[in-house]
Amino acid sequence: MSLPCGEQKCRRGIACIFLCFLDASDKNYEKMKYWEIIADNLSKAGWSLGWVSAIDSEGRTIWIADAHRDDGKRFVVHADQKLTAFLELERAVCIHVLTEQI
Repeated sequence: MSLPCGEQKCRRGIACIFLCFLDASDKNYEKMKYWEIIADNLSKAGWSLGWVSAIDSEGRTIWIADAHRDDGKRFVVHADQKLTAFLELERAVCIHVLTEQI
């Protein structure tokens, strides 16, 4: 599996993975919210995404986001804010990619 930036193997540790997800050379990112950039990069890396907001039993809004691939890998996260949910999802996928390289 390659990284979102196209590299086959991470050369700089975990910081490399997070930098891969932010391709500053793409001018379209200037008009996007940060969670949209994360979603776009995960999609480009072959992950299918879904997200929804819901109300928990105490009346608070929660965000649920998931990423899955055809190979059966799936990550589901929940958070109080949409951006936090996508950051957690990005983190889970990054850790998965790193551990596959070991």
